[in-house]
Amino acid sequence: MPTNNKPNATSPRFSPEQIAAALAAAPQATEVEDIDWSDAVITEGGGIRATLDSLHRQRGPNKRLRKEQVAVRFSPEVLAYFRAQGRGWQTRMDEALKEFIASHPKS
Repeated sequence: MPTNNKPNATSPRFSPEQIAAALAAAPQATEVEDIDWSDAVITEGGGIRATLDSLHRQRGPNKRLRKEQVAVRFSPEVLAYFRAQGRGWQTRMDEALKEFIASHPKS
């Protein structure tokens, strides 16, 4: 089931000691004191592009295939019915077909 939650950054967060050291070394300490550093992440450097690339996570290969992708043609009425139910309509269609299979065993 898809979620709208974004994954956490993969880089480790700053420790309280690192935050304190950064605040102590900052030339404009009065402005920096108002910044919340608790969600900051440590990166290897190399500029903004390198930082964004290091935080970008890619999806790995499926460890166990659960579904098979196929091209199937359905009547417009069937598609309209399931699509009208909103997000997850393909999953609900799959569940309806599984229910049909369970109620009609092979002869």
